[in-house]
Amino acid sequence: MGRPLNQRPAYDRLSFWHETAGNDPTPRASLPGDLDVDVAVVGAGFTGLWTAYYLAEADPSLRIAVLEAEVAGYGASGRNGGWCSALFPASLPSLAAMSDRPAALAQHRAMRETVDEVARVAAAEGIDAHLAKGGTITLARNRAQWQRARQEVRDARAWGRGEDDLRLLDVREATSVLAGAGTRGATYTPDCAAIHPGRLVRGLAEAVERRGVRIFEQTRVTDIDAGRVRTEHGTVRAGTVVRATEGYTPMLPGHARTVVPVYSLVIATEPLPAETWQQIGLARRETFTDHRHLIVYGQRTADDRIVFGGRGAPYHLGSRVRPEFDRDERVFMKLYAALLDLLPVLAGTRVTHAWGGALGIPRDWCASVGLDRGTGLGWAGGYVGDGVSTTNLAGRTLRDLVLGRDTDLTALPWVGHRSRPWEPEPLRWLGINTGLRAMTLADGEERLTRQQSLVARAVAPLLGH
Repeated sequence: MGRPLNQRPAYDRLSFWHETAGNDPTPRASLPGDLDVDVAVVGAGFTGLWTAYYLAEADPSLRIAVLEAEVAGYGASGRNGGWCSALFPASLPSLAAMSDRPAALAQHRAMRETVDEVARVAAAEGIDAHLAKGGTITLARNRAQWQRARQEVRDARAWGRGEDDLRLLDVREATSVLAGAGTRGATYTPDCAAIHPGRLVRGLAEAVERRGVRIFEQTRVTDIDAGRVRTEHGTVRAGTVVRATEGYTPMLPGHARTVVPVYSLVIATEPLPAETWQQIGLARRETFTDHRHLIVYGQRTADDRIVFGGRGAPYHLGSRVRPEFDRDERVFMKLYAALLDLLPVLAGTRVTHAWGGALGIPRDWCASVGLDRGTGLGWAGGYVGDGVSTTNLAGRTLRDLVLGRDTDLTALPWVGHRSRPWEPEPLRWLGINTGLRAMTLADGEERLTRQQSLVARAVAPLLGH
């Protein structure tokens, strides 16, 4: 399954994206000692970097410091599947229940616009992120999946979403895009771009520095409080402190139950020849998945590989996040088997890279962003794997919140949302891993019965659906 990684790998070996990012992975300098700034951002992933970028753009006089325990993009930002999509982890009905129908639809529009905003900034800053806005095709490969696909489109129409937002494809249309085995049809949305997240996150870090922001790497934060961030190398005092730590949040004092870190694992194939791509499709580098319950996701890279990932790795007791959890050979083999099941033409194809990383999941599966004006503490996260684009929306929203602006972005329903804490251990370990197993069972049930899974229906409320 490719070259084995050390338990504590070199930064350019963390993922295919890090290895092929095209610039020097040598860490920046650590915090030299105590520091006074206007805004301190904890975490140099997409959330922290987008926040710093838009703040520095809006007010160049701001003194901004970004503090990172490892290097920029070390976490999910440099290890994901490379989907910059309009997906948001909470459904429209859930968002409407938090606010109202117009606000829920405004959130959806903002997510659609964010895909183009990421592309705009990448172009403006000269970041070659290998971006291709080909949309997403979601195949239906059995009767139950086809029923779900049709219901998804009916629900979209009930919310006023037209064919320019989500379309139902028949079997001929679907296979002309992606010739997946057993395809009955598909849904398609144009609102997704395949990207190289490693190139994007490193390029964004350089763009942030060009705007005068200081990034301190290998500077582990030990505590966050109003007006103060403690690190291993000194204390940073700031009027505003933004927590942008996603799957690593439980490592901070007071946040053990804020989100849970759940691992998603990914494989990448060797570059495929042109004749193989003629059989597969994805001519516009569409991202792809299917309507199964246990999530998988794939893309065609700029150098003609397939990057394919999914859930299935266990949640680790106590919300532990460790380098050795980045690899699970059993899950890698299952991903490879799932890829061959979807695209049998890939039989014998070599996997050159395999990696993983933790994503953050809040108890109600709804991402949030906010700023407590009384304490100056801001936050964003809980993206449930939909963070490549949502982080950008978070960064622009935090800009407006920090600068005291009331805008369309600050009125969106996820702003100021607070998810209740996760259950104490071992209840959350039992619940989360039971849910993961149930989704696997649900997919097997549907293959056998060709009916909507009863298991999935029973577990859905526990998973935020």
